[in-house]
Amino acid sequence: MDVEEKRISSVYAKPPWIFKGSALYQIHLVKATTARAFIPKEFRLVEAFGYTLGGFFLASYDDSPAGVFDELVVIAGIVWNPPTSCAWAARVLVNSKEACHHGRKEVGLPSQTARFSKKITAVPKRKRNRAFGFLDTIGLGTTLSHSEDLVEVKVSEVDGATSADICNIQTRSDESETKFGKWMGPAIKMSLPSFSGNTKYNPNLLKYSCHLHCRVRPVRPAVVSDYLEDEVENTSERNHISQEPFGDERRLSVAVMLSKPIMALQFKGLTMQVEAPVVVHP
Repeated sequence: MDVEEKRISSVYAKPPWIFKGSALYQIHLVKATTARAFIPKEFRLVEAFGYTLGGFFLASYDDSPAGVFDELVVIAGIVWNPPTSCAWAARVLVNSKEACHHGRKEVGLPSQTARFSKKITAVPKRKRNRAFGFLDTIGLGTTLSHSEDLVEVKVSEVDGATSADICNIQTRSDESETKFGKWMGPAIKMSLPSFSGNTKYNPNLLKYSCHLHCRVRPVRPAVVSDYLEDEVENTSERNHISQEPFGDERRLSVAVMLSKPIMALQFKGLTMQVEAPVVVHP
């Protein structure tokens, strides 16, 4: 293990660490009771009417210190950090052992290795021609149609020789708009401060910043489905899953993913610079 960790550290070299690719950032209304299960008692959750702002960050990196990999960051909620606030990650799933070990040891993230299975399906989409609305209703009119791509990402957590399907994330991209040059949104620069740590791999409470430079535009929220509920029908099997190591954290992370989406942003041409974490004392 020591030899492997030294090799992984040499892969990442010194901070800041640069990641390039694309991502979907989706903001949800998360129940405060769910989010508090992840937040250390030293911090205060930012909440109103029993809810906080959480969600997920689904990224695909084509250039990083660990090479090409995918990442799903489940964000439990927002933690107060005067005069602003910081996000708290409930779970981080990556299909790279190097990225997993680096997240655990250096950034204090609750990282787990995972498998990302992607599937793209062309789905016909019919659009009614308003001029023939009445004729369409009786089957004599004409309609215009084009297709859109249904992108499905199945995420499965891997622990040694065993794996558990976590969720399925579905997004839609309009093929006709892409063909004619889809508006990619303005180029922006933003910073996403976050807290981390308080794990068995890094017990310190940490704060780090991600500086993003990308093109951003609003998109339709992704549809998330839960494999733990859909595929496990036997009650005894479901109870067995909940009693596994990290079973509760996994179940609550899925609850965050299934909470109500309120906004989704697509990041294209993303360059993300992650600074070295610093120890904080609330």
